[in-house]
Amino acid sequence: MKRIALQSSSLRSLGYDAEQQVLEVEFVSGARYRYEQVPPEAVQALLQADSLGRHFNQVFKPQHYRYRRIE
Repeated sequence: MKRIALQSSSLRSLGYDAEQQVLEVEFVSGARYRYEQVPPEAVQALLQADSLGRHFNQVFKPQHYRYRRIE
């Protein structure tokens, strides 16, 4: 999965597999999480947001995507 670096105070990088609809997010703390069944338009909206961290907290957490911490 190709990862991209982000300009954000809370999110360091992300990777997305459109075929599997899997989003991996790395936070500045170093913690990494994998979110499942994330549609491509949700990832595109995140990347276009004025504040990536705020958008992530307001959209991804309430959506209750299935997720797990990865090493």
